[in-house]
Amino acid sequence: MFFFQPFPWYSAIMWFVVFGILIGLNEIIRASKKGSIAIFMVLPVCLTPVWLMMDSEITSWFTWIKVYSALTGSIIYMVIRFTDFHKKHKWYLAFVPAILAINIAEACLREFQVGFQNFNGVVDGMTYISGGWNYFNAAAGILNILLICGWSGIFASSGKKKDMLWPDQIRFWVIAYGVWNISYVYSCAPGNAFYSGFALNIAATVPALFWAKGTWMQNRAATLSFWMMWVMTCPYFFATGSTFSVPVSLNPAANWTISLLSFGLNVALAVWQIYRIVKYRRNPLKDELYTDLNEYKYVNSFR
Repeated sequence: MFFFQPFPWYSAIMWFVVFGILIGLNEIIRASKKGSIAIFMVLPVCLTPVWLMMDSEITSWFTWIKVYSALTGSIIYMVIRFTDFHKKHKWYLAFVPAILAINIAEACLREFQVGFQNFNGVVDGMTYISGGWNYFNAAAGILNILLICGWSGIFASSGKKKDMLWPDQIRFWVIAYGVWNISYVYSCAPGNAFYSGFALNIAATVPALFWAKGTWMQNRAATLSFWMMWVMTCPYFFATGSTFSVPVSLNPAANWTISLLSFGLNVALAVWQIYRIVKYRRNPLKDELYTDLNEYKYVNSFR
């Protein structure tokens, strides 16, 4: 196989199990304030002592930062979803793009680390290869940060399910981010790229494209929180050598393919966004850029 080594049927089934659980948990927190509090606040407090007592080569500094930054994002979004604080204090909305940018920046730093330090062989319990693709994907991630826009239009939906909606976060950006993140995980967390690269990204994207449009940012923080808590608690469940492990192919052509696709999508998005800024005379730091698009109008209708 091109991206992964041949894997057994039960690993394919496990992929759909992971995908289904992530989708299901996301729907629980969308529907329930109590469920959100239990999963994002109570559960981490209970699990943190367990994580501190565990001695795992997989839980590196990056893993610790990732779990708490994802949980922080989910809690910040809960304030927007369930209170009016952001309406009285508009500056609070800036935390949403800030958390997103920080998470992408963390990954870019890891990408540069893997490239500069020549991760070739087993590192942190995973088998790596490093190369020029690390730098191209890091550049794509930096572009993706710069292309975050329209955060001042974020609001909580008025329906039964209190979602945090971001009308200006259009599907083009979401897809560019998704490919970038899959490429990042493939290169920098290859031990579970089959699950955390593909299943995790798709689980956040599918609802945002179909039945819960505008919720991608909320979905992403939630599903990442679920996943990282699982990784911290059961670090070897999907790791190299486990029953359900699906190793990457370690084929440089595969790394180059997904990295260049990531870079190309983000460059194309940058060109389109600059075009719109110039044509419509929008300020990307203050204005929403896509108010004329149907997908924006649809999401915005839930105010």
